[in-house]
Amino acid sequence: MYGINQRCFYLSFHFFVVWCHAQGENHPSPNFNQYVREQGTLTDQLSRRQVRIYQLYSRTSGKHVQIQGKRVTATAEDGNNFARLFVETDTFGSRVRIKGAESGRYLCINRRGKLVGKASGRGRDCIFTEIVLENNYTAFQNAKYEGWYVAFTRKGRPIKASKTRQNQREVHFIKRLHKGPPPFPNSERLKHFEFISFPPTRRAKRNRKPHKAQ
Repeated sequence: MYGINQRCFYLSFHFFVVWCHAQGENHPSPNFNQYVREQGTLTDQLSRRQVRIYQLYSRTSGKHVQIQGKRVTATAEDGNNFARLFVETDTFGSRVRIKGAESGRYLCINRRGKLVGKASGRGRDCIFTEIVLENNYTAFQNAKYEGWYVAFTRKGRPIKASKTRQNQREVHFIKRLHKGPPPFPNSERLKHFEFISFPPTRRAKRNRKPHKAQ
């Protein structure tokens, strides 16, 4: 009798395992990588844009990226006004727009693969994906032209984006803080806190009405 019960238990457990496996095949686990990749390509129109301010140090030229009108080079010294960049988030992920603080122009890539500065950064050719590499450098891949990166030669001249690859030294950058004074609205940040003193106020006397005799 004990052997029959034991056999029934094993058979029930076997059918239970088979049933669970079938249920798992009918309901596959969600692909979070695909979800993050799809959401990272959508422009966020609701959240408040986050703006960071830094310089981009080129690994090859040893200088910083600067936007002077339509001209983009990596020849600026540390602290140069044209090297200060406003980096604005475009999605909840790592897509950004890069704007020159001094020139007011956006870093973009045209259809010929040339780096240019544009007055408006609304197009997808002016949106880049920040990619943090294993060597801790950062690469910037264009959102419109996949596989095209921001890159410069040893002399700081821009490289045609269609000839770039992620593992090239020319596309590697380091984000550095700017040495100059903090821009508005942080220009008042270094001032000491001051208490505001007000003159003492005198308490007004209340005029009491005389009680009427009853």
